[in-house]
Amino acid sequence: MTDFVAARIAMVDCQVRPSDVTLYPVIEAMLSVPKEEFVPRDMREVAYSGDNITLGANRVVLDSRVIAKMLDALNIQPTDMVLDIGTGLGYSSALIAHLAEAVIAVEENEALASEAERILAEQSADNAIVQIGKLAEGAAQHGPYDAIMIEGGVAQVPDALLAQLKVGGRIVVIKMQDALGQCMIGLQTKTGIDWRWSFDATAPILPGFEKSERFEF
Repeated sequence: MTDFVAARIAMVDCQVRPSDVTLYPVIEAMLSVPKEEFVPRDMREVAYSGDNITLGANRVVLDSRVIAKMLDALNIQPTDMVLDIGTGLGYSSALIAHLAEAVIAVEENEALASEAERILAEQSADNAIVQIGKLAEGAAQHGPYDAIMIEGGVAQVPDALLAQLKVGGRIVVIKMQDALGQCMIGLQTKTGIDWRWSFDATAPILPGFEKSERFEF
């Protein structure tokens, strides 16, 4: 039987820390949240491997290194309201719940959303709310947000979603171009989003975030 506590510590020591993740709250969250509870039951034994974990239908739980680096780049504060797009079974939202005042987790797959809600409740993530809806539409009724995290690849980010970010707020995305990807951090300014490169990463493109000729980073 797998010792998940030991596996979680090894994940942090061998995957997260060596990847220049330096914010202690992020490291503490990665050590605290039992990832094995947030993956399909038949994938629990590989929950702490250094790979994406498939959820079916071209959806994945991003690998721990990528999630940690995205959270490190976002630098979530304890007073932040965070929007988590494409939460899947809720792992990312559980991590964010450790960092933020509250997290709104949007998931359009009803089966995943129902499971995420159940698991988050079991894990006492009381400041995480799961909302069923189109990923690209976000959750404007709970915004505007201090930070937005998108749990998958994007070729575009709809303006309607960017509009839910406060001025001074941050958004982290994995911009995909063919098979290549870059994690980008965006800062919402009064004149639009100021994007900068953070690190290289790849992920399947989420529904609603496919290529648009009008969109450029």
